[in-house]
Amino acid sequence: MISRKIMINDSAGLHMTPAGNICKEAIKYKSSVHMKTENMEANAKSLISLLSACVKCGNEIEIVCDGEDEEEALRSIIDIIKNVNEGKEA
Repeated sequence: MISRKIMINDSAGLHMTPAGNICKEAIKYKSSVHMKTENMEANAKSLISLLSACVKCGNEIEIVCDGEDEEEALRSIIDIIKNVNEGKEA
């Protein structure tokens, strides 16, 4: 199991578009992918679970991946969040 913390800097927080992109990416991996906030843990392979975390700008989240392709999964999810933070979301 590996994890990494990252701050959400997008003024809209983790809204539908970036959450959807995270979910689409997480589904590609065999590893479990979860997002932990101060108050809850969300399954990153579930859009509803991600949105229910209500992540706002300035919140720190932890992405936790566990499984055979955990390193690749973590790297790709963190890249998506970095792009959102830089205003480069697709």
